[in-house]
Amino acid sequence: MTKAAAIRFIAAFLTAGSLWLAWTQQRKGGQPRPAELAIDKIADDLYVIIGGGGNIGVLVTEEGVALVDDKFDRDVENILAKVKSVTDRPVRYVVNTHHHGDHSGGNAKLLAQAEIVMHKNARANVLKNSQPGASRLTYAKEASLYLGGKEIRVMHFGRAHTNGDSVIYFPHRKVIHTGDMFIRGAPFIDYANGGSALAWDRTISQVLQLDFDTVIPGHGPVGKRTDIAKWRADYELFRTRFRAIKRSGKSAEEIQAEISFEGMTGWNWSRLLLRSLPGLYEEL
Repeated sequence: MTKAAAIRFIAAFLTAGSLWLAWTQQRKGGQPRPAELAIDKIADDLYVIIGGGGNIGVLVTEEGVALVDDKFDRDVENILAKVKSVTDRPVRYVVNTHHHGDHSGGNAKLLAQAEIVMHKNARANVLKNSQPGASRLTYAKEASLYLGGKEIRVMHFGRAHTNGDSVIYFPHRKVIHTGDMFIRGAPFIDYANGGSALAWDRTISQVLQLDFDTVIPGHGPVGKRTDIAKWRADYELFRTRFRAIKRSGKSAEEIQAEISFEGMTGWNWSRLLLRSLPGLYEEL
């Protein structure tokens, strides 16, 4: 296995929990080293950068580059190097899928050369959590960016992972980037920042109404429409099982011990699903 292939393999199977832990360690004063990154081609003008924080979408045009997310502050130099490996055009825009630091941590550095765009609730969360790199541009429901004759649609369908999640749609390629609204395995429901297990299902249902074939998840390998549809079904199954046990009078801890993840691809009691447990118990 080549070094690049090894990086891709490791990045594809990193859990969201380990990524969140890295971010919290950074906020507590730790100094993790920049991640090794790899860039993979999806189409002639569309790439994904994997490794370290959340997956980055890279749209290349004659007028410049648009990124979806920008990992951690420490990764910006390596991100720009990966972009430079496929184009000499500058980064003009960064669209954040949400406010978490493994997706928006590079904002502060990139603001010097690019415009940052995020949902208004995501910007409010950045400010509430005292994070750097709040965007100068926000939107409420839907917006479109046009760069080099190519459209990038940015859409908010409602609460899910947070209350400020964006889906980024590249209609000319039938590709979406979901951020952590869709990952591989069990999710993190960030109740402190407006996340909702009940709303998530409705939000994903609206995403599935878009005309797309390929999905870039927040973490994990690039997939197809069928992957996100299966994940939505797993989510619904988890909620159904959770509610059934709760109705029998069980505590959150008893539900954790009793619930089955059979048939749910990659799901388990990850660190982040465990963090969501008190909110889940209250909401469901």
